[in-house]
Amino acid sequence: MSTTTPRLPADVHAFAQLLSSTRRGARLARLLAVEQLRTWPVSAGVTERAEQIVAELAVNAALHGRVGSRDFRLALTLDTAAGLLRIAVTDARGECRPSPPAEGPTSLDAESGRGLLLVDALADRWGVEPYPPGGKTVWAECDFVAPVCPGGARRAAATHTSGRERTVE
Repeated sequence: MSTTTPRLPADVHAFAQLLSSTRRGARLARLLAVEQLRTWPVSAGVTERAEQIVAELAVNAALHGRVGSRDFRLALTLDTAAGLLRIAVTDARGECRPSPPAEGPTSLDAESGRGLLLVDALADRWGVEPYPPGGKTVWAECDFVAPVCPGGARRAAATHTSGRERTVE
């Protein structure tokens, strides 16, 4: 009897890493995400957007989602056929769900309160899901134009559901 390891389809790439719930862990999450994205077929513009999103979500997980010595998890999933990059950060504090960014202006001297505004501006979609038994996952998705196949045809077209006008890279 032989067993096979499940594999993702050829056009789906995945990366996941546990990181310490510290500022250093948040910085490392950003650096690892950028290095991973540079090896995948995405444009520099998508990588830059993702870098900022990872930075904000990882800092939030380290500052607001920390429980004792529990780590947070960074996961990146790239589906080139669908033209979609999903960024997910999971932490242990499910009861501390982020609220949608305030519509009004943030005080100029406030030290926090802008992170999810940046995520909302940079991501095409974002949200929060429970992560059993007691955590949460904050995710963001970036649409992009899929790579061109040999012969010149596109593998998939990017779609937008956010209602905002955005140039697709």
